[in-house]
Amino acid sequence: MPHKLRKIRKTRGSRTQGYGRIGQHRDSGSKGARKVGRHKHLWSLVVTSEPNYFGKHGFTSPKSLHTKTSTINLSKLDQLAQGLEINLTEMGYTKLLGTGKITKPLTIQVASCSKSAAEKINQAGGKIVTSQTNGE
Repeated sequence: MPHKLRKIRKTRGSRTQGYGRIGQHRDSGSKGARKVGRHKHLWSLVVTSEPNYFGKHGFTSPKSLHTKTSTINLSKLDQLAQGLEINLTEMGYTKLLGTGKITKPLTIQVASCSKSAAEKINQAGGKIVTSQTNGE
């Protein structure tokens, strides 16, 4: 029940009721809670809910959205090799990279491979069948 001693009774007739220019105490703009205040009074919200809100996070090149390469290194080939022939395109790999050593003379079929991978396979006595050979 309202009574005559409330603060609003003192400010009746003053157009802004003590809040200065019109609109300063209106709507959610005066709360400082949507985007502002995240380095100040909303810091706990940032820490708990959005820890990656601040800082640089890179960008995605438009060209990289169209092509997706799944790579495999030479070090994994010794584990995958059942026989002397491996078809990496059937396994879902598009590029062979040259990290690691190869001990068996394997015949590998893949869409593309790096120069170092091709050299290591040739040194081991193997053969690589590609549609193209890319540099690293």
